[in-house]
Amino acid sequence: MGTYWGLDIGGTKCALVTGTEDCRVLTRHAVATRDFERWQDVLEALLAQAPAETPTAVGISCGGPLDSRRGRILSPPNLPGWDDVPIVDWLKTRLGAPVFLQNDANACALAEWRFGAGRGCENMIFLTFGTGFGAGLILNGRLYAGTNDMAGEIGHVRAEKDGPVGYGKRGSFEGFCSGGGIAQLAGGKSAREVVELAGAGDARMRAVLSESARRLGACLALLIDLFNPERIVIGSIYARAERYFRDEAMRVVEQEALPRARCVCEVLPAQLGDAIGDMAALSVGIDGMLQKHI
Repeated sequence: MGTYWGLDIGGTKCALVTGTEDCRVLTRHAVATRDFERWQDVLEALLAQAPAETPTAVGISCGGPLDSRRGRILSPPNLPGWDDVPIVDWLKTRLGAPVFLQNDANACALAEWRFGAGRGCENMIFLTFGTGFGAGLILNGRLYAGTNDMAGEIGHVRAEKDGPVGYGKRGSFEGFCSGGGIAQLAGGKSAREVVELAGAGDARMRAVLSESARRLGACLALLIDLFNPERIVIGSIYARAERYFRDEAMRVVEQEALPRARCVCEVLPAQLGDAIGDMAALSVGIDGMLQKHI
């Protein structure tokens, strides 16, 4: 049985991991993205540390926008100079192996669905709730990316006429339910600081988290009514600080979501923790090969 490779591409670092078909990470090597002038140099530095054998497949997880069907990265805001990058063809030529590309929310959805809190589901939604707020959709047992990889951009939906800015839109769900949005609500304090202060009894910081939780609940109710999922899995800030979000969010869900859809949907924190980036990249390759053989 061959190994899978995963490339986790980010504005701060890029990592190459190798792993097994059950997503057990074997090796990992990372480089600082900004240490290199060209995207090709980043990839060359990672490949220089890769095993000699050809992988079964390579999965790539990268922030959007991108074109998963043509295998191109399309100028993500956190990756200056990565403009219309033909990364899939480039790696196929270098490695002689199948290569698959997905945006990071979809990649994390695949990882949690196959190996984390979403195991056993046919219909699951993963919510990032970190630097940004977006959804990866698993519908009828397959990843749904939309017509041109724009499905799941729930963070861009306006929750209120006014409010913190997220995804370039004031009052959006990302404005209320992301690290940057929480910082705006808290007068510039980071989400980590807000959670720590709330834990120490700071009433104002608890109110900030309650406000975020209410908007999260409205978002969950919307997703439950639209997609009728079995599970919604929420990562990052929610997974680390669930006790400050869950009760308030679920109170809103109980008020707003259709009862018949609500009663079949579990809302769970992500299970994969800090390993999710590595496992997400591997999962793109693993899922790509599985879908090829359906």
